[in-house]
Amino acid sequence: MTRLEEYYNKFNEDKRLLRKHGNVEYITSMKYIKDYLKAGDKVIDIGAGTGRYSIALAEEGYDVTAVELVKHNLSRLKVKCKKVKAYQGNALNLSKFQDEEFDITILFGPMYHLLSHNDKVKALREAARVTKKGGRIFVAYIMNEFSIITYGFKENNILKCIEEGKITEDFRVNPSEEDLYDYVRLEDIDAINSEVDCVIRVKIISADGPADYLRPVLNKMDDKTYEAFIAYHLATCERMELLGASAHVVDILEKK
Repeated sequence: MTRLEEYYNKFNEDKRLLRKHGNVEYITSMKYIKDYLKAGDKVIDIGAGTGRYSIALAEEGYDVTAVELVKHNLSRLKVKCKKVKAYQGNALNLSKFQDEEFDITILFGPMYHLLSHNDKVKALREAARVTKKGGRIFVAYIMNEFSIITYGFKENNILKCIEEGKITEDFRVNPSEEDLYDYVRLEDIDAINSEVDCVIRVKIISADGPADYLRPVLNKMDDKTYEAFIAYHLATCERMELLGASAHVVDILEKK
């Protein structure tokens, strides 16, 4: 078992996305996915986890295929929903799928855990390969500044991380294999896209804005105030000045 599998055997992703702070990310991502979905579309969810997105889309009648690396997550997905065609697989090798097989491709989890630029490029190329021309690819990333501000300063790990070389002089996260997660800046995302000639950005959004910074506040918030926060976030999630410091961004690409 890999360290990533060990981690996800213990980590409850469903619970995170169901709590108010995590639900901001889910509501936002689903809103934008549905903006581009049409009746009869085929969807592939690469790095599907336990199926939070796959199952919801399948229950709405879409033809959904899920690919998940971690056996524990995959088994839970299969138990929860028989409508999703679910396979164990790796974002770097989608050879079981044909070129241009899907209308919508979701690549949410893998970019968090692929530590090298080259592997991220390879994953995006594979996602683009299985996407039809004119189709949309949704790619999620975790942002560098979120990690620096929260884990570094808020949780008081900054000096230790600098001393151990896990943060560079210009405050970039520099993970090793044992850290499991990688964090990017907007220019890193642009650099990945520049190496995949067949994609063009439609828009890039903040999936959760300040939600992760406000976890205890949001999770205790009354429903009416929470609805106002969701309305605020959806009204501002495309603003460039908010993207870099959010926890997650979603890059929405078109296959040329």
